[in-house]
Amino acid sequence: MTTTITGATGIDNIKAATGAVLQVVSSTSKSADAITSNATNTFVSLGLSAAITPVSTSSKILVEVNITIGHSVGTFHFRIARGSDQTICIGDAGASLQLRSTTSFRENATPYTHAMTSVPMSFLDSPSTTNATTYSVVGTIGVSYANAVMYINRPDNTSNADYDSRSTSTITLTEIAG
Repeated sequence: MTTTITGATGIDNIKAATGAVLQVVSSTSKSADAITSNATNTFVSLGLSAAITPVSTSSKILVEVNITIGHSVGTFHFRIARGSDQTICIGDAGASLQLRSTTSFRENATPYTHAMTSVPMSFLDSPSTTNATTYSVVGTIGVSYANAVMYINRPDNTSNADYDSRSTSTITLTEIAG
């Protein structure tokens, strides 16, 4: 099977085999931000996003994320979102207090104020559009940790020491011919 690409690339009627990579878009965040817990488990933007305009409605978009966070204690939940839709890659519903996310982890011991954790996520999406589509990462902290803070691209502790580093987070979108 092939996909015919017309007009969007400046070269008309190119045939791409199913599974061929059509384009790659990447974004890197270097900023160090703090996200605080909220009483409603509302997912908020973590400042990492990228946009892609698929050349065909049959294309798949491989979303690959690596976000680096610092923390001390808490339960941290993450989702890949397409536009305002935060439900494109989440787990099934469970008990009433269980959050549905792409991935999550819990840190329940100290001292982790100098630690950073790399949180990788990936998802193969079928957006069925040729409109510009933005993918982003959203997150929240479990409400049982009322004073917890999640730091993006930096540890909780920011002392001037070689064990307190700064990092980057990335999101890469790969369009694959459908």
